Amino acid sequence: QVQPVQSGGGSVQAGGSLRVSCVVSGEPYRVAWFRQAPGKEREGVACVYRGSNNKIYSDSAQGRFTISQVKSNNTVYLQMNSLKFEDTAMYFCAVQRERDGSTCLLSRGYVDWGQGTQVTVSS
Repeated sequence: QVQPVQSGGGSVQAGGSLRVSCVVSGEPYRVAWFRQAPGKEREGVACVYRGSNNKIYSDSAQGRFTISQVKSNNTVYLQMNSLKFEDTAMYFCAVQRERDGSTCLLSRGYVDWGQGTQVTVSS
């Protein structure tokens, strides 16, 4: 499989919005966005199941972030609104190909990872 290709992100003031995109190959079982800030562990932010379009969010993302997919162009988006300083991190999209019973916001099972996109929120 081809590595997912990310775009978007950037810098914004607190309260602003950004969007990151991820072009995936094939037909994943699910796609997720993870983030990792310096000195912190990687955390799952949101995920979407390709078949059902079911979406799951972390507590920190719920109500502010929206994950969506456009199957026709194999792209998964993460729209981030009301951004906070603590959202500053490198954001990665990840693709899981096979169902394995794991929780979608845990990184186990994701086999293809994007190159990462920096999101910086200034307070």
